[in-house]
Amino acid sequence: MATTKPGERKLQILQTLATMLEQPKGEKITTAALAARLDVSEAALYRHFASKAQMFEGLIEFIESTVFGLINKITEQQENGLSQVQAMILMLLNFAERNPGMTRVMIGDALVNEDERLQTRMNQFIDRIELAFKQSLRIAATQGQANESDVAVRANLIANAVLGHWQRYAKTGFKQSPSEHASAQIAILLA
Repeated sequence: MATTKPGERKLQILQTLATMLEQPKGEKITTAALAARLDVSEAALYRHFASKAQMFEGLIEFIESTVFGLINKITEQQENGLSQVQAMILMLLNFAERNPGMTRVMIGDALVNEDERLQTRMNQFIDRIELAFKQSLRIAATQGQANESDVAVRANLIANAVLGHWQRYAKTGFKQSPSEHASAQIAILLA
């Protein structure tokens, strides 16, 4: 049997968990099913993660670092506030489309019946995305492209629209693309 380098098995567990979350039916994932998929014992899973919640935390950390790393890159590269918002929306929709299992985590579907702190963390993730929209809309307001008085409302609307696209993508068994009609809808949201 080939030996795995430190951290490789942990990554393999997280990748397998994410793959299992891509199943449109979305059944509850048990550690027994995850262990069977990996052809290891449940005890082997617990050598790498103290709990299933810790496995989900690993996925959440990946989501957060990827999404906020990309948001930071967008804000560094784009000076125009509305262009920042548009790029962020497209990135968020494309991230979901490329990572259907992660989408189920982002909308909380995969976290039902799990430790409630996981859902709290994903709620904070959405709040941080909304805050990023607010910051870019404030820049747009200073550039004369947005109304300062509706920045908070517009940021909330945009965050909810993104969340709605993710929801629909997951609820249609990953058939309804989250980026379908995105350009036209972004134009309306930013008008």
